[in-house]
Amino acid sequence: MSVFTLSQAEREKQLLPQLAELTAHHRENSEGYERILSSLGIARDASFASIADLPWLPVRMFKTHDLRSIPESEIFKTLTSSGTTGAGASRIYLDKAAAGAQTKQLGATLQEVLGGERLPMLMVDTIGIIKNRRSFSARGAGVLGMANFGRKHTYVLDENDQPDVEAVKTFLATYGDKPFLIFGFTFMVWQYLYEVARDHKLDLSNGILIHSGGWKKLIDRAVDNTEFRRRFKEDTGLTRIHNYYGMIEQIGTVFLEGPSGNSLYCPDFADVVIRNPETWEEQPVGEPGVIEVVSTLPHSYPGHVLLTEDLGVYNGIDDGDWPGKHFSVMGRLPKAEARGCSDTFQGAAA
Repeated sequence: MSVFTLSQAEREKQLLPQLAELTAHHRENSEGYERILSSLGIARDASFASIADLPWLPVRMFKTHDLRSIPESEIFKTLTSSGTTGAGASRIYLDKAAAGAQTKQLGATLQEVLGGERLPMLMVDTIGIIKNRRSFSARGAGVLGMANFGRKHTYVLDENDQPDVEAVKTFLATYGDKPFLIFGFTFMVWQYLYEVARDHKLDLSNGILIHSGGWKKLIDRAVDNTEFRRRFKEDTGLTRIHNYYGMIEQIGTVFLEGPSGNSLYCPDFADVVIRNPETWEEQPVGEPGVIEVVSTLPHSYPGHVLLTEDLGVYNGIDDGDWPGKHFSVMGRLPKAEARGCSDTFQGAAA
């Protein structure tokens, strides 16, 4: 069943009461969140006319404050982000219900492009990334989380972070004539899958690529999203490509690129607000601003309305591949902390 069905008007109508209720829930159960909202002068009985009126937290708050809406005894899992500078890592607290909900909704979102069955899977990474649990990175968490959606996993890189061309050839000979899943962080997919497939004339035409992470290294190589998709199509036959945008502070919610490319879409349980960085008012279509991500999933911590450190722009509303707002991420805010993940990869050729 699709989770990309709600027009923007329907989304406002359905999500606004749920989000207002969540705001009240977190005020009641998180002393820190209550203090923040009170200091902002937001009354407990405040009403909100739209999703854009809801109070937001800067995503950085989770690096500096312990914010949770469950007692310590109910913490089932604590997730930490991949901060790369001195600001520390975000700490996200999940109880069993929250952990189950985020896994279920991530699966429902990806099912839109993967279908219902688990597909053979090429992981554009090294198995070493998930072996060392002690220094488990956000990249490792991403790889492990996505592994649940595939089977017969083959890693594109060997344990020395070198492309294992024979392993990829064997995988394609065995599974390449039917749909298969490919996952990796964007820069690594380009360097260790695209370039290898191009050089060895590998056929990826039955693949479905899910990728995410920073574009900075690729922009430096004059490869943007359009060029990325074009070159994969021309040189490897791969056309089903879906970038996604998400963060550990709103775990389970991902904004998925539509089949046409170049726009990210909100699943039915989420929304996005692009804000003017000076007035904080919502921007019109085509005007860049700061991305706010909104989701009904976070019940165990007050992460339902978060102001990110990323710049984005609405590309349109109810006029794309799927209903609702669709948008692009334009990069990090100036001086914003580098988020880590793929851009911290220090492979031999990086």
